[in-house]
Amino acid sequence: TAARQMYEPFHKLKFAYAVPYYDQMRIFAGKMAKEKGAKKVCAMYQDDDFGLEVVRGAEDGLKDYGMSMAVKTSFKRGATDFSSQMQKMASEQCDMVIMGTIIRETIGGIATARRLGFNPVFLGSSAAYTDLIHKLGKGAMDGFYATMSTKQPYLDDASPNVSRWALKYKTAFNEDPTVFSAYGYNIMDIFGQAAERAGKNLNTDTMVKALEATVVEPDMFGSARMTFGPKKRLGSNETRLSQLQNERWVVVSDYTSMK
Repeated sequence: TAARQMYEPFHKLKFAYAVPYYDQMRIFAGKMAKEKGAKKVCAMYQDDDFGLEVVRGAEDGLKDYGMSMAVKTSFKRGATDFSSQMQKMASEQCDMVIMGTIIRETIGGIATARRLGFNPVFLGSSAAYTDLIHKLGKGAMDGFYATMSTKQPYLDDASPNVSRWALKYKTAFNEDPTVFSAYGYNIMDIFGQAAERAGKNLNTDTMVKALEATVVEPDMFGSARMTFGPKKRLGSNETRLSQLQNERWVVVSDYTSMK
């Protein structure tokens, strides 16, 4: 998970692979609002720790640009009807909506907004960066932005390495790879590098010491460079932005990090 609890407070055995939701939204909420000329930024979020992390990051990101959240509306985990939330934000004339949502709620929320003729800029976190959004939501999801790092692999990817890897994956498992397949590949690659460095005397202490010295260079999925250390447990806080265009995720920004 991209929760800050994965590396805070410091723990010898905890190493974080994913940029925290809070950082993702703090980096891009205010930046996007300014670039899009948004006058009223609002939020729809899941009423739990995950949703609150997204909203808190967005609120602090807006403050960095001298802005504030205009309207917030929440829903309980498992909700399927988002009519009241979208009607509220439409009536408030929100022109940018932060989505503290995962998969089903992202699709349901945006689809409801489209039916209402409500079409603000929608921005979500890496929790909503998955091929299921466009596979299930189809063209109605086009235009949706999500923060991310590792790129969703497609069988016809422009990168020969990714395309080759994706085809091998499909041959092995009889299904298309997803961004979660890439996460798994990357995490095991990091583990493999550290285990190799630890050598034959592999135990908890040598593995920790090896991980602390591991430098992970950008990979074929475009993941950011990661470094760890004796007091550094978050690999990277650099994130970038993708947008759904013609039912496909397209990277639309360079990496940005917290100032």
